[in-house]
Amino acid sequence: MEPENRISNKALTVWRISGIIGCSITWIIVIAVLVLTILFDWPYWIIGALSIISIIQSYLSIFLMPLVKWKRWRYEVRNTDIDIQSGILVIKRTLIPMVRVQHVETKQGPLLRKYDLASVEISTAATMHVIPALDLAEADELRRYISRMASVEEEDV
Repeated sequence: MEPENRISNKALTVWRISGIIGCSITWIIVIAVLVLTILFDWPYWIIGALSIISIIQSYLSIFLMPLVKWKRWRYEVRNTDIDIQSGILVIKRTLIPMVRVQHVETKQGPLLRKYDLASVEISTAATMHVIPALDLAEADELRRYISRMASVEEEDV
């Protein structure tokens, strides 16, 4: 049974804006190569190939990948563990026992702050797990809940 909670719908907008920013860098490079092609009389197939690759990358980064990523991302926080499901082609499931949680924090970048979103970062001794793009109130509540449950688990040990 997969986790029941999804991340915020606004994550799609944030990931699409991030895709646009990433693709704009690619398009600047394509334009620079176009100018160099004209100046140095390079073969035109180079600019054609770069344009096709850039169009495909733009479609994948702006439209397809954010949607698939959003549909796959799920999480569930229980009293004893945290269940996270992520992945685009390969779906990854992670169970984090509450006794392993060392600390939990929320994080906001400029795009997440603009859309009132935050990511919850869960640290264990081995690694850090992230639940991205939750509504700010939900992220704060989740951080407090995980922190409270992790400290209860430590007291029981």
